[in-house]
This record gives sequence, structure tokens and C-alpha cells, in this order.
Amino acid sequence: MQITSWNVNGIRAIMKKNFADNIRSINPDILCLQETKAQEHEVQEALKDFADTYEIFAYSAEKKGYSGTALLSRPKPSRITYGIDMSEHDNEGRVITSEYQNFFLVNVYTPNAGQGLKRLEYKKQWNKDFQKYVSGLKQQKPVIITGDLNVAHQAIDLKNPKSNYNKTAGYTEVEIQGFSSLLNAGFIDTFRHLYPDKIAYTYWSYRFNARARNAGWRIDYFLVSERIIDKVKDVIIHSDIMGSDHCPLSLIIDL
Repeated sequence: MQITSWNVNGIRAIMKKNFADNIRSINPDILCLQETKAQEHEVQEALKDFADTYEIFAYSAEKKGYSGTALLSRPKPSRITYGIDMSEHDNEGRVITSEYQNFFLVNVYTPNAGQGLKRLEYKKQWNKDFQKYVSGLKQQKPVIITGDLNVAHQAIDLKNPKSNYNKTAGYTEVEIQGFSSLLNAGFIDTFRHLYPDKIAYTYWSYRFNARARNAGWRIDYFLVSERIIDKVKDVIIHSDIMGSDHCPLSLIIDL
């Protein structure tokens, strides 16, 4: 099975940037999208050409043009749920959970700590509540978490760690500890597990010619329950695929 994740930074915008051809070239069984920036009906309309191949689910923020997630699945999920069942978090369209016979798949777009770290305290609480949510799922069956987690966990995961540490959203001690806590709760960062010393990024700012200079961050992940890490065959970061300030990544797993 191949599961692909991509922060598209606007589903309607990326449709004009070779999105359909890129997805068909990757050919995932399940596709998780983040930051769709559209309402449910707009996501369905944008993705209508995929409706013959995938079941399409969308979850949107109350605020129009903001956040949002979508799921395209060839295998039929036995259940789809939206949000993490906490009203203080579930108005931004950030989590779609799909249940299959052998696992849960959690597609998440984690909040950004914001310019000036203005949402850092909110993100700290989100991390605790999200961890509680996925830990509850893990008690039922194995869990795969994917999406833009908006944190670089280690110095190897961003180009300029020293100048960004505790100053820039995505690389503060609060966020690093939140991610570490998730791993300590029984989840494994699949890419770093397979490639402990490999430098690879999934996000590059649109500013400062960052992508051409490969001045990036690895903030998009596949995490899996410890009990299925032996099922993971590979994680592929498709850094050559354009269209967003993030690139897609794929998990190859034998479930």
C-alpha cells in the first residue's frame, strides 16, 4: 500500500500547477491533503476528476480560505471522523481520521505557532490534546499519522537550526518537546527511522529563493505505531514535484 501526503497550500491554486498529472504519476492508494483553503463543496469540485478512482472526503475550517484537509481513498474506509472531538480545536478543519480493517489513518494539519509565536500557547495545548486523541485510537488498532505537523524535530531537519531556535515558529523548545512527547507515546518517525543521517526537506519558504538554495525544513511526516514499524518498506520525499511550498511524501507499507 502507498499512502501519499501533501500540503497543497490551496487546492484550487494547485490544480492549475500540474497537480492531477503529479498525483497520477505517484499513483497512491490513499492521498492525504492539508491546507486546502476551501469549503467542502469547493474541494469536491476541484477534485471531481478523481471521483471515479477515489472516494473523496473534505473537512473545512469555519473561516473561509483557511486551513482545511482532504482525503482521497481507493480502499473504502469503514468509518470517517472529523476533528478530535474537542470543540476548542474542531473549527479549523485540521484532522480527518479514516478507519480501515487493520489500521487508523490520521490526516492532520497541525496549527502553526504563528508570526511572533502568537499561537505558541495554543499549539502547546493542541499538541497535548492531539496526543491524547491518537493514543486513544492506538489502544484499538495500529495508527498511521501523516501530514504537516509544523515542527522540525531535530537540527538535521532544517537548514539553519541555530538562527531559528526558539525564535521561529516550528523550531521552538515547546514544539520540539511536543513532538518528542508524541514519539514517547509509542509512535515512530518513519523517515528518520529508515534514514537516521539523511538530510531531506519537505517545505521551503517562497521567500529568499529558498527552494532553489534548498534552504528547507522537514515538517511533513509519517508516524506509525511502534507495533507496525516492521511493516514500513520505505518513505519517499518527492522533492522534485512542484506546485506548493511543500512537496509530497509517500509511505510504502505492507498492511
